[in-house]
Amino acid sequence: MSTSIEMTKMPADPTSTEPRPYHHGNLKQALIAAATELLERDGAEALSFRATARAAGVSQSAPYNHFAGKEDLLATVAEAGFLALTTSQEAAQARWPAGEDQLTGLGLDYIGFAAARPQLYRLMFGVGLPDWHAYPEVASAKRATFGPLRQALTSFLPAATPAATLEQAAVAAWGLAHGLAMLRIDGSLGRRDEPGGPPPEEGALRLFGRGLRAACAMS
Repeated sequence: MSTSIEMTKMPADPTSTEPRPYHHGNLKQALIAAATELLERDGAEALSFRATARAAGVSQSAPYNHFAGKEDLLATVAEAGFLALTTSQEAAQARWPAGEDQLTGLGLDYIGFAAARPQLYRLMFGVGLPDWHAYPEVASAKRATFGPLRQALTSFLPAATPAATLEQAAVAAWGLAHGLAMLRIDGSLGRRDEPGGPPPEEGALRLFGRGLRAACAMS
């Protein structure tokens, strides 16, 4: 019987909003950090170059040296979010041996990332940035987040599972994690099914994994 996996605290990442002094050479990163902080506080619609420059402690013209406009800034923040998510997923993958616990741990890490940064997570999937598909860097960073999940599924599912089925399984697992993340962000999930028990997301992830493996074994 597998033990309960706690939703882990998120590590530091490139979108960290800890105050930092500006100096020549890290202005763009300072603006990204300031924009991320404002995004979480006020949402994408309220974000502006003026507010970002003020929060970063630089001149109002500074953002124009690094970003073509607000959408470009938001796309860069979204890209940084996907890069941070990949780093978090890789750490979660390394934390657990291949198998059900690893697959479940990846799902819980994904949900925990979204819950810790709800506005950033929404932005990463298009809220406030309707044309992010026009930014290849964002699309590339998004694709990279699938790496740990694909590797975990390859180890978890039967060796004879076709590549097309593995890809379908990855999309299904991602869809489940994304849906659970949105339910968690919106406050629709309770903390525990029973005192001291695992979060409800864990049971759903384990049930999905077992059902998926059984279905692949029968095909």
